[in-house]
Amino acid sequence: MNFLKGLWRSLKTSPVDTLVRWQETRFLWLLMVAAMGGLIVLAHSFFQIYLYMAPCEQCVYIRFAMFVMVFGGIVAAINPKNLVLKLTGCVAAFYGSIIGMKYAIKLNGIHYAVHNPDPDALFGVQGCSTEPTFPFNLPLASWAPEWFKPTGDCGYDSPVVPDGVTLSSVQKWFIDLYQQSEGWYLIPPWHFMNMAQACLLAFGTCFILLLIMSIAWGIKLSRAK
Repeated sequence: MNFLKGLWRSLKTSPVDTLVRWQETRFLWLLMVAAMGGLIVLAHSFFQIYLYMAPCEQCVYIRFAMFVMVFGGIVAAINPKNLVLKLTGCVAAFYGSIIGMKYAIKLNGIHYAVHNPDPDALFGVQGCSTEPTFPFNLPLASWAPEWFKPTGDCGYDSPVVPDGVTLSSVQKWFIDLYQQSEGWYLIPPWHFMNMAQACLLAFGTCFILLLIMSIAWGIKLSRAK
């Protein structure tokens, strides 16, 4: 309720003041935390564990980028009006969104190559190792292998059910859906938007919003001088 009241007051002021006031509330930062955290949980708990879609190298890098954005959102949400906390959160969020877009673009290129009937499309394609190298040499694959150890092939994100596993009717429906589409798609029957493209959309949207908010913040600070 307080956020809605603040939103109504903000709409009566200039666009710059409105954007600055929005980013000084915890709501927007926690919204980013919920969005990126939700995608992480969905990828791990639903697709990886429930539907047996093994993550590839680029997938765990994308997951790392989302964790960085979650970290940034939590730091900023502690006190969005505190310059140090807000700046730290912004830097982490920008960093996560930028490297996330880079990993998503690379994964999309690999996806295109492995699904291309022309074998020459695979020439020079790299980036699918079972020994990932995370930024700052963080040994995340050793610390949390279930989350950051790649066990799948890049571009092939179809469910692989282990032998002897009994599936529930719901599991079987989802697994058949993705196996028939030969991979993960936002709308599987139409092959609409693969996983890399969906991640690129998520990172790109966050990056644009962060950029708009940061520009407004910069204008506000320059006016105060």
